[in-house]
Amino acid sequence: MNTMSKPKRVGPLSGIKVIDLSRVLAGPYCTGMMADLGAEVIKIEVPDHGDDSRHLGPFIDGESVYYGLINRGKRSIELDLKSED
Repeated sequence: MNTMSKPKRVGPLSGIKVIDLSRVLAGPYCTGMMADLGAEVIKIEVPDHGDDSRHLGPFIDGESVYYGLINRGKRSIELDLKSED
């Protein structure tokens, strides 16, 4: 068995893939609810900075609690959409 396999998503949105280009609150909150309902959500973040909410407190062990809450259940990737490379 592959221990690195993705957990099986359950819920009314299982089988749906969502690309999250939003930031800070409204969009991440909405896509967090989609993840709660079973969607596979992939958050696109700005290289070398990430989502602005990563820098908002409070912090636990150096990680933003706020960021963790509104981006729960998502995977993320850094992607520079302003560069052709």
